[in-house]
Amino acid sequence: MNLSDFDFHLPEDLIATRPARPRTAARLLVAEGDRITDARVSDLVRIFRPGDRLVLNNTRVIPARLFGRRQRGEAVAKVEVTLLEPVPEGWRALARPLRKVAVGEVIAFSDALSATVTGKTETDLTLAFNLTGADFDAALALAGQMPLPPYIAALRPADAQDATDYQTVFAKTPGAVAAPTASLHFDADLLAALAASGVQFTEVTLHVGAGTFLPVKVEDVTTHRMHAEWGEVTPQAAAEINATRAAGGRIIPVGTTALRLIETAGDSGRVEPWRGPTDIFIYPGYRFRVTDALMTNFHLPKSTLLMLVAALMGQDRTRHVYDHAVRQGYRFFSYGDSSLLIP
Repeated sequence: MNLSDFDFHLPEDLIATRPARPRTAARLLVAEGDRITDARVSDLVRIFRPGDRLVLNNTRVIPARLFGRRQRGEAVAKVEVTLLEPVPEGWRALARPLRKVAVGEVIAFSDALSATVTGKTETDLTLAFNLTGADFDAALALAGQMPLPPYIAALRPADAQDATDYQTVFAKTPGAVAAPTASLHFDADLLAALAASGVQFTEVTLHVGAGTFLPVKVEDVTTHRMHAEWGEVTPQAAAEINATRAAGGRIIPVGTTALRLIETAGDSGRVEPWRGPTDIFIYPGYRFRVTDALMTNFHLPKSTLLMLVAALMGQDRTRHVYDHAVRQGYRFFSYGDSSLLIP
């Protein structure tokens, strides 16, 4: 499979830099087999069936983008840091400018929050912060900004509204540096209406990493090495999914992150409790073990997420879906519109 097989032309004016308001007003492309219907997220109440189980990723995005000052002798210089993931020594992070930062330097992000550079590679740093636990979380909330996707950050800076917009209403477990964006379309009223209609919910956790935005750099996509992200499927979550499958209900992950996690935990054909990193890479030819349908936003050309969609729907149908979305002016990417894909 060639990387060029997953390319398409996207007009720049279709890239959303703000979400729809209210959340449920976003457009929804429903693709079932070869049929495409244009709807709204609020229509999900009549689209989903009683007995369907939605799998939601309850990860919470942390304000991972920090602006600090480093001091070497008398000189003080600015540095921008984006936290990537916790490691035993502290946090792995990107830095700009990386080249000028030295191991042993202290970077001050606020009066309360600072970090010592304890390691450095050609791509990132390791930072040991002066605070841990709840103290670190509180200081980070004051000093940090939401880590907007690169294609939004290139157009505008993050602001106070993004602290709400770039967080799901059911976010619980801190650790993500990117949002599970399909879930951003749900609000409390829609969740209540779906529950009243007989739709069931299961929460899992996958901490979305910055690697989700990394480009594929190989032409033969089967040789691409996927980044790893930490996730958890609890015994209760596994039991709920298995019970729904046994009863004939559909398992519908909301977002590619939830899908990748339950397919990891369901590798044997039955979902088992799971806790740890997953680097599962889903592309055409993959045999789905758990997923019956997927709710997801529209993805970047040549991205691993587009490859996942093509694995579920087939490459020809995926091209048809994306051609329709472009022609009809759907809004793309993290703050854009959504789709419900039913193979």
